[in-house]
Amino acid sequence: MSQPSIRNIAIIAHVDHGKTTLVDHMLRQSGTFRANEAMVERVMDSMDLERERGITILAKNTAVHYKGTKINIVDTPGHADFGGEVERALMMVDGALLLVDASEGPLPQTRFVLGKALADGLAILVCINKIDRPDARADEVLQEVYDLFIDLGADEDQLDFPVLYACAKEGYANRDGALEPGDLSALLDDIIEHVPAPQGRDENPLRMLVTQLDYDSYLGRLAIGRIYDGRIKKLDELALVGEEGTTKVKVVQLYTFQGLGRIDADDVVAGDIVAIAGIDAMKIGDTLTSLVDPRPLPRLTVEEPTIGVTFLANNGPLSGRSGKYLTARELRDRLERECRYNVAVRIDSGGPVDRIRLFGRGELQIAILIEQMRREGYEMCVSKPEVLTREVDEKIHEPYELAMLDLPSEFMGIVTERMNLRKGRMVSMKAAGSGRSRVEFRVPSRGLIGFRGAYLNDTRGMGIFNRIFEGWGLHAGYIPYRMNGSLVNDRLGQTTTYALFHLQPRGKLFVVPGTEVYEGMIVGENARQNDINVNAARPKQLNNIRSSGADEKLILAPPMPLTLEKAFEFISDDELVEVTPDCIRLRKKELRKSFRSVVRGERKSAKS
Repeated sequence: MSQPSIRNIAIIAHVDHGKTTLVDHMLRQSGTFRANEAMVERVMDSMDLERERGITILAKNTAVHYKGTKINIVDTPGHADFGGEVERALMMVDGALLLVDASEGPLPQTRFVLGKALADGLAILVCINKIDRPDARADEVLQEVYDLFIDLGADEDQLDFPVLYACAKEGYANRDGALEPGDLSALLDDIIEHVPAPQGRDENPLRMLVTQLDYDSYLGRLAIGRIYDGRIKKLDELALVGEEGTTKVKVVQLYTFQGLGRIDADDVVAGDIVAIAGIDAMKIGDTLTSLVDPRPLPRLTVEEPTIGVTFLANNGPLSGRSGKYLTARELRDRLERECRYNVAVRIDSGGPVDRIRLFGRGELQIAILIEQMRREGYEMCVSKPEVLTREVDEKIHEPYELAMLDLPSEFMGIVTERMNLRKGRMVSMKAAGSGRSRVEFRVPSRGLIGFRGAYLNDTRGMGIFNRIFEGWGLHAGYIPYRMNGSLVNDRLGQTTTYALFHLQPRGKLFVVPGTEVYEGMIVGENARQNDINVNAARPKQLNNIRSSGADEKLILAPPMPLTLEKAFEFISDDELVEVTPDCIRLRKKELRKSFRSVVRGERKSAKS
């Protein structure tokens, strides 16, 4: 039995292909907002970090009513590092709207999300977005989408997908690709026509899978999921089937989604997406079912993480000045709480008590988590990202990724050389028009650590870089990450203009005059291979002898700004990123200069 008045759909795409902008206009045109009501852009991106970076980080639910049908919409992230959010979102829906940029075409994350949707048997609608771009090539992109469907093993029914052409920024979609202002009625009509109504019987025993967790300051923990069978009423007593066993729970509050908010509900039927409050013990993947006739659903699983970092309490000389949470125990509690809400990350239960090893999907995902923690008042030190390995037939295997580079053809030589050093193997190369080339490499995941910054430098900022997990393969051997050494400060103090001016010829600086520094803190990148211990706090000696050039103005080059992503790209195995609410610093693991070597690279590993 189906619920003809409900449709559940996820919007999936590569990053920056217009998902959230499209949802904005769907909400406005469905009557969620008044015509004269002020509405910010990308209203679904509610986190500060999402607005600052212009990307979606967490999957979010909303719903619109159109022609008597309730359409539950899940807005999903587009970045590969947040693929776990997409996998969970697809568990709640019966169809997916695949957005593809009319100029860029299908990109790596497009392949990932489409592959998951096809494997789940979802009905697919294809929307070619941004048809108003001057370099739009909608017909070619549609053919590339067909090729992608065939590559992913789609059957004949899945290949018979409806196609729409849209300009999400202007809020219109049509079936013929005309650049004429209009509305999204064609898109909403196709969703109702082509996405099947959810199956499920209200009279069957309840089965609901928890796929998301949220938190409300008044209600506490909220469990979000889809009802596959049965119905839920407020104050019902249900069975919660988790990893450790079955417990009896009570539904305190019940909500459905409408627009940007949640609305109270007393009774919700099969096929709808709900939020339940009052069950603190619930985890992602648990099943809510009937006490009398429990029928648990298969537990939710996502792809395993491939990259890990080690968290340590900040033990530097400047620790505790701005943070509220400083100890390893507080760090562990916060990371364990994150693992309960995000199944794409996990903590290594073994190892020393003062070190917490966290595994995730990529550098960006971990950097976002650290940025959230520093804004909450945590101080920590974080190691260089390392990939996970596994042993197969007594041989070490490591994760490999598919890296897609879109760059001006004139830089092909230097980029190919850099990829070869990182054990990358070219898979395909084709001309992308306008003097650009599109190249795909199969490369070990650890070969891409620190690659983005060097790639952007090589291409003068004109290169586009995307990556996606491809599989496991044999260990590729030694990969040189960074050819240059570090400028390491050798004493506690404040940097001076005089000292930094004379350090400039040595390399690039990370600090400005007046910065507090300490022994073992990295103040710059050396132009040569090995590390150098320097005194960045050296003052100019004052005397009563006037010399030639004594009054010359000292001009410093702008320092290289440090973000978390750039810090992770820069540090080596013997270095850490020190993160506090006020600043980001780089430092050596061993602060005392007499206890560490200045030699780096293969020579250092040979000596050790």
